[in-house]
Amino acid sequence: MKKIGILFGQENTFPQAFIDRINEKKQSDIVAEFVSIPQVEQAVATDYAVIIDRISQDVPFYRAYLKNAAITGTAVINNPFWWSADEKFFNNAVAVQVGVPVPKTVLLPSKDRPDDTNEKSFRNLQMMNWDAIFQHIGFPAFMKPHAGGGWKHVYKLNNAEEFFRAYDETNQLVMLYQEAIEFDDYFRCYCIGGKDVRIMPYEPRNPHHLRYATEPKTTGPAGKKLMATVTDYVLKLNMALGYDFNTVEFAVRDGIPYAIDFGNPAPDADIYSVGQENFDWVVETAANYAIERARAHKPGQSNLTWGTFIRNSTQGQGLTTASAPAPTAQPETAPEAAKPKGKKKTSAS
Repeated sequence: MKKIGILFGQENTFPQAFIDRINEKKQSDIVAEFVSIPQVEQAVATDYAVIIDRISQDVPFYRAYLKNAAITGTAVINNPFWWSADEKFFNNAVAVQVGVPVPKTVLLPSKDRPDDTNEKSFRNLQMMNWDAIFQHIGFPAFMKPHAGGGWKHVYKLNNAEEFFRAYDETNQLVMLYQEAIEFDDYFRCYCIGGKDVRIMPYEPRNPHHLRYATEPKTTGPAGKKLMATVTDYVLKLNMALGYDFNTVEFAVRDGIPYAIDFGNPAPDADIYSVGQENFDWVVETAANYAIERARAHKPGQSNLTWGTFIRNSTQGQGLTTASAPAPTAQPETAPEAAKPKGKKKTSAS
């Protein structure tokens, strides 16, 4: 009997629905349950063929448990080794390499020195040319942690005075300074298994529970072309990064989708925020994918997903723009409606 487990924290609706959906399929050789963790001993395997990780980003003990499970054969979704190494600035560099547009972005040293360092620790770092940075990125702009999430420590800045006031508050955080994309459309896209894509209209400036209560503005042939481009970009990014369960956000400016945030390997899947239709899709698709991974599971061997960046690097190859596989789930398409006029909105993820 292959066991599929889900490791989760404060969320309520998705974990139970995920378990129920797998068990409703009545697979004779597969069962799903909430992960139960006894004493954790090094190099001792778990009982799980597959574990869906929804919480280890917040609980270091769980991250160590999942790495131990992975090295002894469990297929952990998402790969805990890669997730530990990943961050937003690197993601942007990957996007550039695979041909996905991203906002202009620079990396800023922390305002305060890290613990146990002094001025000699930074002898290799030149003084920042702030005027050149502001000229390159422009205003308005966003400043956010290079390895953060959950909309924490995100600043929208309209001038240099606001920048320095915000920068003074960041303490030891390493920050990104990023061009703001004045957008016509905004989308949040699930990608599961590196092949199933769900494109959802999204308004990041709405209250959290209303962010999916919006409609696409680009319609007709242009809308269909945009959906195809977004799908292609979602697949390229997830192939390169190696995520099994992720969301990618796009701000669309002048018909060009810019990837804004695409390292969300425990993405929101709560029915009360994503809505019934999106919730049903992610539950069904995640359940099917977990069953697929359980059937492919090879005990005692590595069952992790590694992206093309890692796989090509181990073979001394560069990150190429190889074509992504065709999606196996039809993305949502924009309804036929006239494109409204009005002031463009600004991305803030």
